[in-house]
Amino acid sequence: MSIPKVSFEETLKKFVLPYRCVGCASCVVVCPIGCLEYIRGEPVIVKECQSCGICAQICPKYDLPLPSLEKFVFGRERGDNEDFGIYRRIFVAQTLDKNIRAVCQDGGVVTTLLTFALRKGMIDGAAISGISEEEPLRPIPRFATTREEILRCAGTRYTYSPNILAFKEGVLKKEKSIAFVGTPCQVHALRKIQMLPLRKYSSSLNVIIGLFCSESFTYEGFVDKGIRKDWGIDPKDVKKINIKGGILITEKSGEVKKFSLKEAKKYVHKCVSCPDFSAELSDISVGGLGLDGWTLTILRTERGEELFEEAKTEGIIKTRPIEDEKKTMDLLVEISKKKRQATIK
Repeated sequence: MSIPKVSFEETLKKFVLPYRCVGCASCVVVCPIGCLEYIRGEPVIVKECQSCGICAQICPKYDLPLPSLEKFVFGRERGDNEDFGIYRRIFVAQTLDKNIRAVCQDGGVVTTLLTFALRKGMIDGAAISGISEEEPLRPIPRFATTREEILRCAGTRYTYSPNILAFKEGVLKKEKSIAFVGTPCQVHALRKIQMLPLRKYSSSLNVIIGLFCSESFTYEGFVDKGIRKDWGIDPKDVKKINIKGGILITEKSGEVKKFSLKEAKKYVHKCVSCPDFSAELSDISVGGLGLDGWTLTILRTERGEELFEEAKTEGIIKTRPIEDEKKTMDLLVEISKKKRQATIK
């Protein structure tokens, strides 16, 4: 891939920041001279840009070459009948680890795979998201290197977390094998890093687990205004948040309160121009998608399938055929089509 000699101002600041920037921090991470910093969810120029053009090549919102990325990852482009991308196998899965079941969001597949890979020496750490100790429910990037750290980060965040910053932390620590968990836009950036390639980062990336994502919320809107002010719940009292036909907030007391998803739409993050619901370029894609205690799991690459099958053989994950969940499958196809078509429009 050729690199245009353009500046941050000519590309990302002018065309991406005002309209489409999701705050993934990929440009901040790959800038070779450190002229960018991540401040209040956006890249900010802190010293003179040398116009190397790398930020433009990596940004998932600037000139996203999906067909080329599909060929790079899978050796071919997706077909017209592959509504949610290229894959090898699909089913629903659930962890058999009781400790993970106690803290996971749905089926606990991601946490189980990460702790398994770490224990087997397949990875040295994982770039994931955790929760801030100072601000309740605020997600922050975490580079986890122990089972305990991974368990503390279990669960889903509904406000944006720039996990690529955690990936950079692992690279700077000179870890040789890193797992990454993140949203479709972050997966796009990592695949562009691999395809360019930027070997400083691509050589450390072992496996990518992508999260289903139709949209995310801003912390200031969803938590500060929505949960705290609109719904009268102290974020410190929230144990878990889930979206199943509405927003379900489980308090530490055990009480579950439900609110209309429509009420939270005004707090949506800038998730525009994204055609990807199910993280189609990942090695493994996962999401709850209305399931209770199970994870819809899509194995997309040989690397992803090998990791999952080894964990299953170990007896720590069980699966069920997707045919048992026709409504879930139909929903996956429906949302994937809608997101792609909305982007085309």
